[in-house]
Amino acid sequence: MNFSRTYADTIYVRAFEDRMDLLRAVIVGPSGTPYQDGLFFFDLQLPLSYPAAPPQVYYHSFGLRLNPYLYASGTVCLSLLNTFGGDGTEVWSPVTSTLLQVLVSIQGLVLNNQPYYNEAGYEDLVGTPEGRRNALPYNVKAYLLTLRAMLHLLRRQLQGFEEFMKDHFRQRGRFVLRACEAYLQGCIVGTLTSDASPTEESNERPCSPGLRLALTNVVPSLMEAIREVGAEV
Repeated sequence: MNFSRTYADTIYVRAFEDRMDLLRAVIVGPSGTPYQDGLFFFDLQLPLSYPAAPPQVYYHSFGLRLNPYLYASGTVCLSLLNTFGGDGTEVWSPVTSTLLQVLVSIQGLVLNNQPYYNEAGYEDLVGTPEGRRNALPYNVKAYLLTLRAMLHLLRRQLQGFEEFMKDHFRQRGRFVLRACEAYLQGCIVGTLTSDASPTEESNERPCSPGLRLALTNVVPSLMEAIREVGAEV
């Protein structure tokens, strides 16, 4: 891989040296979401008909489904990719649509602060008691799966991004662990600032037994893996 480009320090793209129709991108999970500080990798292939047709996108899931639009098989469901229903500006346009638009859409529409409402038909539950009741445990599940995905990446860096991943966790590892501690203290998952500090939305409450058990099991392995890449924790 020999070409790289950065967008707003949260999206990074590299091209394969001998296959300019293939690109690999990584999106940094946004703060204030259950995906905070996670790294989400996507391989994009430009078909012969591009830009008449959208790129084909494969998500490196490690067998984990941490969002309704990101399948364990690697499929990315997005109107812009013609893998999900949509119309108008939601679908791919040969004239106006771009690869950057695809990646920004994944970051903003998929890796959001309430992925529960990405489930088909659940958008009607926004603001309802049922929606509020179910969105929180869904965030917890997405967060725990994000931590598992971090462990996969720390143990096996993806080609072309080996040093990037090490640098990311050297810089952000302490905040990843600080977030774990904040959630153990009762902060609501998906409400922290970029430095893992609570916000007005965090509303500390007793940590649920399930989340406490899961974090107690995963944090030692995560801490060890982060230390192994040279991070100070």
